Amino acid sequence: MIIITFYIGLMIWTITMIMMIISTILSKKPFLIEKKSSPFECGFDPKTFARMPFSLQFFLIAVIFLIFDVEITLLIPFIIILKITSIINYFLILSFFLFILLVGLYHEWNQGALEWAR
Repeated sequence: MIIITFYIGLMIWTITMIMMIISTILSKKPFLIEKKSSPFECGFDPKTFARMPFSLQFFLIAVIFLIFDVEITLLIPFIIILKITSIINYFLILSFFLFILLVGLYHEWNQGALEWAR
């Protein structure tokens, strides 16, 4: 039974490879176009502007967004915890979590990471 399954898989793989080779030969468009085969680097050509510096403010805002995005996804399971635990434990855990979020936001604001112009 295992040998039959192996041969069926091998036959399907062979037919697929033959069909891919035939479609490559019969296709009208060339597959190796320079624009499509080069890597895409954030909207600019990687060969000419590869070492162009980017704004540190943009990087900081992106990191802050990722941190708060992950923390929001961690807040979603608190809805399920409400059904399992008591209200007092729920609000203690949630308030501690939100306190940590607000302390982080205050620290970023105090350090000037949220200001675009200095």
